[in-house]
Amino acid sequence: MRITSRNEVESYRSRYPAGTRICCDCMSDDPRPVPPGTTGTVIGVDDMCSIMVSWDNGQGLSLVPGVDSFHVISQEESQSEAHDMGMQL
Repeated sequence: MRITSRNEVESYRSRYPAGTRICCDCMSDDPRPVPPGTTGTVIGVDDMCSIMVSWDNGQGLSLVPGVDSFHVISQEESQSEAHDMGMQL
């Protein structure tokens, strides 16, 4: 079990606040991973620094920094994604 400090948890919470759009690049340690390229919305960061995500494909797996590979979707990417889906922001 990984021990995390309060400062580390707060750092992750400030970097990945609820509502942040994120994209999974690779989740190699999970038997049923979120597929690469899947996007989702951060719903929070727990006390173990796992990033809880509501994935657009309906999956509910959290991201583990340092284990899983992911990136924050820029505002431009998010607008392009919405446009491709026929939505307006």
